[in-house]
Amino acid sequence: MARFQIGRIDKRWENFVPPIQGGQFRHRVGLDAKKQTEAAVSPVSLCILAEKEAKHRGYVYPTLQATAGSGSQDGLAFLDNLSKEEIVLTTDKYPALDKDIQHDITEKYRHLHSQIQDEGLYDCSYTAYAWELARCLLLFGLMLFFLQAGHYCISAIWLGWFWSQLVFAAHDAGHMAITQSFTIDTIIGMIIAAPIGGLSLGWWKRTHNVHHIVTNAPEHDPDNQHLPFFAVNHRFLGSLFSTYHERFMSYDAVGQFLVPYQAYLYYPVLMFGRFNLYVQSWIFLIQGQGPRKGAAWWHRWFEIAGNLVFWYWFGYLVVCKSIPTYWDRFAFVMVSHMVTMPLHVQFTLSHFAMSTADLGPTESFPQKMLRTTMDVDCPEWLDFFHGGLQFQAIHHLFPRIPRHNLRRTQKLVLQFCKEAGIPYALYGFVGGNKKVVGSLAEVGRQAAILADCQRSIAQRGDLIYGH
Repeated sequence: MARFQIGRIDKRWENFVPPIQGGQFRHRVGLDAKKQTEAAVSPVSLCILAEKEAKHRGYVYPTLQATAGSGSQDGLAFLDNLSKEEIVLTTDKYPALDKDIQHDITEKYRHLHSQIQDEGLYDCSYTAYAWELARCLLLFGLMLFFLQAGHYCISAIWLGWFWSQLVFAAHDAGHMAITQSFTIDTIIGMIIAAPIGGLSLGWWKRTHNVHHIVTNAPEHDPDNQHLPFFAVNHRFLGSLFSTYHERFMSYDAVGQFLVPYQAYLYYPVLMFGRFNLYVQSWIFLIQGQGPRKGAAWWHRWFEIAGNLVFWYWFGYLVVCKSIPTYWDRFAFVMVSHMVTMPLHVQFTLSHFAMSTADLGPTESFPQKMLRTTMDVDCPEWLDFFHGGLQFQAIHHLFPRIPRHNLRRTQKLVLQFCKEAGIPYALYGFVGGNKKVVGSLAEVGRQAAILADCQRSIAQRGDLIYGH
């Protein structure tokens, strides 16, 4: 980014309000002073701004009768009140958004960063990765042993666990936490993801980088956008415009049917999570959504070749050639993929139940990361099972720390939170799951209430969008 630098700001930096939230940066003739300086927009009003922007860019807004985002004023008011209530409850728990207070938190965060550097916590332990490699080779060997013995479902379990363990190393490589070299770590990550796992590291980095920048923001964070299966926040009940996917996430008839029951569907749906990763990876690669120029121009072709290798050894050599019957093949594929479900639970566990409120541009980065992310408490001997994902709050504060150093970093972060007055969300694995399922159940309850209100409005013949 150095080549784009045009100067330096020596005074305290103040974040801008993004244009999508009403921020104004260039004055235009014909607008009065009030409109020029207007910056604060209610969360639900973002749908209205996004609709105007979408129409300007040629997108068609979904015409859905009886959905909050498509015109029911009562529905908008209901969602707006929920958003205001969420903001009030959130601000009561965290330090005030006063500029001086947030600046002090940022200074403490910078001091924490210096402590981490001084203690060498950015240095990778290659011995730890040697143990990781040994564990993965053991799992893959057990898969082959039981495959040759004809115990296909047992073999599939070992394969699923093998894939799960590899994901942790790919995650580290994607953050350049292994060698700190973009090229070397990317090659490591792509080899793990594509020929061994059948996925695209490029697709993951594209979504994951955005996730780290706008964590838990319903309009912007692709890791929270799972309609029609899940609405992790009430604002998805208003058909939000996704700035990542550049389209409306319609709360359509399928969503209206599924979301009220999403707490019950959470684990069953996540059993099929790996199949969705295949689809997203191939969409990314076929459409060429990654870099086409520069140092990473060749990554797309490397990953396409790697994925073909994966489907050759897994789809042809293992499934078709080594397993005799169609039923056993089906069972092998389903079991090997479904046993990765705990991994997908870990992906969602740290964010689904945490705050999604937008508290404005004055909130400091460390406070926002700790507000939108939870950590999972577990004994040290279970770290291999969680693969570093149990320290997501710490990881979001310092994404390039190797995961084997996150437990040591936790002690420093706890002291930082105590000094800054920021709550550190730490739950046991069972407690964290209860919180996530409870949060999904609450949004499902809100969806049911909204649907009842809309049915009542329709029966009374009240104003409905477009009529």
